[in-house]
Amino acid sequence: MTLEAYIKELLYRYNCVIVPDFGGFVMNDKSARINGSTFSPPYKQITFNSLLQNNDGLLANHIASIDKLPYESAINFINFEVENWIEKLMTEELILNGIGTFVMENDTIQFEPDTQINYLTSSFGLHSYISNTINRVQENEQNAAEKEKQTALANQRAIYKEQVDALENKVHTLIAPSKRNKTSNFLKYAAIVVLSSSIIGLLGTKIYQDNLEKNQVIALQKEQKLREIQIQEATFVLDSPLPTIMLNTTVAVDKYFIVAGAFRNKANANKKVKQLTKKGFDAKIIGKNKWNLTQVAFNSYTSLSEANKNLSIIQNNIAKDAWLLIKE
Repeated sequence: MTLEAYIKELLYRYNCVIVPDFGGFVMNDKSARINGSTFSPPYKQITFNSLLQNNDGLLANHIASIDKLPYESAINFINFEVENWIEKLMTEELILNGIGTFVMENDTIQFEPDTQINYLTSSFGLHSYISNTINRVQENEQNAAEKEKQTALANQRAIYKEQVDALENKVHTLIAPSKRNKTSNFLKYAAIVVLSSSIIGLLGTKIYQDNLEKNQVIALQKEQKLREIQIQEATFVLDSPLPTIMLNTTVAVDKYFIVAGAFRNKANANKKVKQLTKKGFDAKIIGKNKWNLTQVAFNSYTSLSEANKNLSIIQNNIAKDAWLLIKE
């Protein structure tokens, strides 16, 4: 791996990573941000301090443990990489992927951090997102439609009132003054009854149509159910019945398993099954062993000879540590 790759691994776990004879990367926790309609999760901001150049051993020890190298070899590797960085900075900008960009200006190193990677592990999986603008158009259209509906209803009521008043005025001349008040009230009630009857008539027609459709559906369901019963009760007669054949069958049970590995985490076991299945094996989980580890098998067999044959093939070509498990 490159030196920047080792640095990125350490930035997830430590707040300061020093590169000897170059500088130190310092991590600062930052809270979540809201910029207009953009929401960003908490993150770690990378800063660079060129004064932190003394070797604290963190980076060298990490490289030595990962690559199984002596400590001195890790130091030599760091020095070699740093020399290349400084030489490149003399003529052009230095870009460390996932860390940032360096530029030499007036014998001073300027650093611009890379914000594409969030080194704050508690924010793993969280990304910045832009909230959608609330659309008020649909709400305004609904309000306009409701207002239009109320206006139409008020106009209809006004028309009904004019009709009742006109009818009352026509009849007034035929009724004695002493009875006009009673007759007026009677006509008002009569007009209301007529209008109510019209509305009820419309509602009755709608209810009738709905009931008609429901009755048709029920009739079809009954007819279909009757047909199903007739089919179930149908009998078929054969002139010469077939003779009865008695067969003794036994189910072959797989009890020989070529084990690919054992896992403490069941998710890793499932991942192994998927990998082997893609390679053409009939892989499966075959339970846990006495150490409570989930075991995964390449294949299972009913025959010991077949199992041994395939075990040799797998050990020679795929996995030397594969072994045979026999379940009684």
